[in-house]
Amino acid sequence: MVGNSPAAGAVGLHLVGGLPLLRPDEQVFTAMLDGWRNQQLARSLAFSTIEGREKAVRAFARHADAFPWAWSPQMVDEWLGDLRSVRNLRRSTLRNYQGTIRSFCAFVTDPAYGWAEACQERFGTHPVQVIHEWNAAVHVQEAEADPAKRAFTRDELQAFFDHADEQVGRVRG
Repeated sequence: MVGNSPAAGAVGLHLVGGLPLLRPDEQVFTAMLDGWRNQQLARSLAFSTIEGREKAVRAFARHADAFPWAWSPQMVDEWLGDLRSVRNLRRSTLRNYQGTIRSFCAFVTDPAYGWAEACQERFGTHPVQVIHEWNAAVHVQEAEADPAKRAFTRDELQAFFDHADEQVGRVRG
């Protein structure tokens, strides 16, 4: 917060206090996502990054059939298990999804933005962090690419650059 102005993404910028909502669950969730988008824009993240993250959060919410104030670590475990076993997603993709959910939960639980307090007032509960050290995939290898897509050896790289240099010399010469 700068001076008296609320942080980008704060609840007060997206919901009017005390005003009843027609579909409170959906409207608060949408306002949370709008707030998170604004917070990420304030951090100068790329639009494509922000859109991908929102898509992942919405996909998790659909799978869990719950809004963020009702999410649990077990719901995340089930979702990620399905993504791994049914859709056969790579570990790096799962880690990316975990990072996205962790980031969203960090946003909605941060007191600076007021979402937890707003949820407590409206729904009698509040969002919690659902990605922890004990349920997050770890990065165990430096290179996780498909083994068929191996890195070049030093000799192969040298031959490649030598060839490129020869081509430049031929074109100039």
